[in-house]
Amino acid sequence: MSDTSCATRYPIVLIHGAGFRDLKWPVYWGRIPRALEERGASVFYGLQDCWGSVETNAAVLAGRIDAILQETGAEKLNLIAHSKGGLDARMAASSLGCGGKIASITTIATPHRGSKTIDRLLLFPEGIFRLAAFAVDNWIRLIGDKKPDFLKVCQGFSTAAMERFNRENPDVPGVFYQSYACVMSHPLSDINLSTANFVLNRLEGPNDGLVSVESAAWGETHVLRARGFRGISHLDAIDLRRAPLSRKAGEGVGDICRVYTEIAEDLKRRGY
Repeated sequence: MSDTSCATRYPIVLIHGAGFRDLKWPVYWGRIPRALEERGASVFYGLQDCWGSVETNAAVLAGRIDAILQETGAEKLNLIAHSKGGLDARMAASSLGCGGKIASITTIATPHRGSKTIDRLLLFPEGIFRLAAFAVDNWIRLIGDKKPDFLKVCQGFSTAAMERFNRENPDVPGVFYQSYACVMSHPLSDINLSTANFVLNRLEGPNDGLVSVESAAWGETHVLRARGFRGISHLDAIDLRRAPLSRKAGEGVGDICRVYTEIAEDLKRRGY
């Protein structure tokens, strides 16, 4: 008998964060899409720019929502978004009139409250950021970004910018909102984010190497912790290593894929 535990009423759209694109290879989401599809889920992708602003990416996402609804004949969609993708999703729902086409928005490690660390970095001369933005924007165009805006993306992660964003993009009545925060147990649990985790621990508290637990909270809130030493980093949240976090028994997350299948199972139980 086939497994239909993740066969939600509405299709699932995976929405990536900043710095990556939905390329066929490498897959941004690692083993996660296959885990969902093997359990009956219908999975689609956001296909927005990797360094596009929230405004331009939300517009792309709004178009994708219409295209997926037309392709599937579904009435609504379940959006599961990582990092900045959660902001793209919220703006599409609230400011771009897509709320009636969305059943649920699940955000994972999304900086809903901004970053105090970014606040401090933005005190540096803007010329430094503009120089970095020039290099990033030109490079990213080569792999397909249509409207990259690295500087605006970084500025948008400040606490003041996110306070304004939250005022301008209130939750849409009838849409189910939930969020997941991740926690690195130690800076060495992900060498790629060890320095960032160390700094954020002192400025913002528990975090995944990029986003604090406090900032990631939106709607019905969950905090993910892994078994054993490693914890769960911002990159672990999208299965960057393509492997379980821990093979040991015990409390906490052993495999990030299981988190996503449990999300889908819960959405199905709720009728979404």
